[in-house]
Amino acid sequence: MKVGVLGTGDVGRVLGSAMIQLGHEVKMGSREASNAKSTEWKEKNGERASTGTFGDAAKFSDLLFLCTLWAGTENALQMAGPENFSGKVVIDATNPLIFEQDQPLRLALGHTNSGGEQIQRWIPKAKVVKAFNIVGNAHMFHPDFPGGPPTMFICGNDSNAKKQVTDLLTQFGWETIDIGGIEGARLLEPLCILWVNHGIRTGSWNHAFKLLRK
Repeated sequence: MKVGVLGTGDVGRVLGSAMIQLGHEVKMGSREASNAKSTEWKEKNGERASTGTFGDAAKFSDLLFLCTLWAGTENALQMAGPENFSGKVVIDATNPLIFEQDQPLRLALGHTNSGGEQIQRWIPKAKVVKAFNIVGNAHMFHPDFPGGPPTMFICGNDSNAKKQVTDLLTQFGWETIDIGGIEGARLLEPLCILWVNHGIRTGSWNHAFKLLRK
């Protein structure tokens, strides 16, 4: 499978490298055809890794990961060309967060809207699935916890797209729970703040969510 990654930060590099380990070809897109982060990532990941612009990555791919900072997400999608997402599964790993000095972390959108819903509006012909937004990048691929595989909650409007993402998450080592349409992102994006706040209070980032059943 050909995979596009929009964004060269830690999340994008981790997810891109994971897909290469699973045998896929990955093109990492950024505002310029190459930058220091994407070039370094390409050199580390061998012949199945390539770099380009946002548009290059979107055109190249069968499936995409959206891993941009929220403030630059709309611009990145416009630069990529909304038409290049038509019919494709887009895994939205973003969180619409506002960081202000000496202020609590808060949502830019919520709780009657969400980043996931806004992204679906920006690329209406794509099949957007929210995933990977409730855990740190260090545990996205092959998470290893004493309590067993953690739970990844996902949401999106297309059932086939969610099945594809669920199958992928199984290969990544996750249990997956589908919580419904893309409006479920109104619940998942605040979970990121919960994850971050726990990390700040404990000084550790080695945690993930798990749904227990009886």
